[in-house]
Amino acid sequence: MTLLMFLAFVVATLGITVWSARKNTGSSAYFAAGRSITGWQNGLAVAGDYMSAASFLGISGMIAFFGFDGFMYSVGFLVAYLTVLFVVAEPLRNAGKYTMADLLAYRLQARPVRAAASLSTLTVSTFYMVAQMIGAGVLVSTLLKEYTWITPNIAIAGVGVLMIVYVVFGGMHGTTWVQIIKAILLMSATFVLSFLVMKQFDFSFSRFFDAISALTYNDAKGNEVTRNFLEPGMKFGAEATAKTGGWGPLDLISLGLALVLGTAGLPHVLVRFYTVPDAKTARVSVVWAMVIIGVFYILTTFLGFGAATLLKPHMIANENMAAPELSHFLGGDMFFAFISAVAFATILAVVAGLTISASTSFAHDFYTNVLNHGKEVAPHKEVRIARIAAFFVGGISIVLAIVFQNINVAFLVGLAFAVAASANLPVIVLSIFWKRFNTTGAVTGLLVGLLSSILLILISPSVMGIDGPEVVAAKRRLIQAQAWFPLTNPGIVSIPLGFLAAILGSLVRREPDAEAKFAEFSVRAHTGLGAEKASDH
Repeated sequence: MTLLMFLAFVVATLGITVWSARKNTGSSAYFAAGRSITGWQNGLAVAGDYMSAASFLGISGMIAFFGFDGFMYSVGFLVAYLTVLFVVAEPLRNAGKYTMADLLAYRLQARPVRAAASLSTLTVSTFYMVAQMIGAGVLVSTLLKEYTWITPNIAIAGVGVLMIVYVVFGGMHGTTWVQIIKAILLMSATFVLSFLVMKQFDFSFSRFFDAISALTYNDAKGNEVTRNFLEPGMKFGAEATAKTGGWGPLDLISLGLALVLGTAGLPHVLVRFYTVPDAKTARVSVVWAMVIIGVFYILTTFLGFGAATLLKPHMIANENMAAPELSHFLGGDMFFAFISAVAFATILAVVAGLTISASTSFAHDFYTNVLNHGKEVAPHKEVRIARIAAFFVGGISIVLAIVFQNINVAFLVGLAFAVAASANLPVIVLSIFWKRFNTTGAVTGLLVGLLSSILLILISPSVMGIDGPEVVAAKRRLIQAQAWFPLTNPGIVSIPLGFLAAILGSLVRREPDAEAKFAEFSVRAHTGLGAEKASDH
């Protein structure tokens, strides 16, 4: 049944791709869906792009195992969209065309800025994509374990091939509708699962939270314990982090900074605002996305706490299987198959969004404006370059995911957010609001933010502590102590470094042309004057 539902989703989305391929008649249609997506449609697509398998499977599992501390992750993901709404969405749509670098190149020197921005975009997209594809391999091979031929390698390759097909043939239009369908399916599944959880408690919130506040389960040693899962500290408190060096609270702050600020710099989120006709619709789509994402993360509370109370943490195979196992307990094989197919759809949609943003950046920023020195390229040629880039991006991601599938990849997602917050966000914000900001500052900020976040991750416990799940707590503590950088997420250090580098780089020398264009840029960014006329030319 699970396999049949997987195949049903694949057939449906491939049908959408064929339909969308007929609409891809030019570069605007391929890269930005012809700017024809409405506010509510783009809001659903943004939500579908953002609510990854890490959210559906990871957050609910974290809440099931760590209670309140797990819920704090979802707060960071949701609050992040306030930054997108108030700072990024409108200026990006008004001043750009297809990518984040369009906004930076509006008043700065195009070639160096686009080269650095393209490098950052490809780095963020690749790390995020590899993490999703490794998750797909584990998920699909676990859920379809009765089919021995479906190994993690086969699953990873299958997801990668589907992703390439969606992007190469469907373009942004096809990717958008895959994400809309995924968002509807995910919200429907989450609503039904939450309803079934509350049904077990006769729809009484007091009974539900009473059960959570006095939850009895077996700890790692097999001893029966009773804990209040509504109290903070199970993951980031002093007791919980004593075996990892005691950096929990500071780690939570660092992770929160990366999530809240990194979302506004994620390439696959930013490109979504070019698919709408104007800035007003971009703002409307963010509000729609915030409502949908907000409801989703509230519902993950019922999924996580429902799994904790009904299944007990020690009875769940691992964190990522909390929601699927809960669905099997409450709805049987049919509902389990549906939830599993939704999780698979979630991964496919996110990976397709990452691929289209990476290939668009390579074709539009690097090929057209760096290699071709900004000379006009025929729209059909730019689209062809993007399609070729999608093959390469997809192929490289498949290889990396297969090579690194056996290591702990949680740091890859954190790295994506940390790089986006450290490299992309500072230059976007300073370009919009600071007249003195110039090309030197943009390139310096992008490169320092990119390199510092990657370096700090490489010398952190996230990488130096990788040794598989069999590592015991004592050894984890030893590794944590030996790591050169003690935090698992570098955001609290690399984000200020990115801002500082961008500011100092701008102060090294003045750029009169960039300052002279600031007034014109500000009018267009904040009012949209001339944006519609110039967006497709």
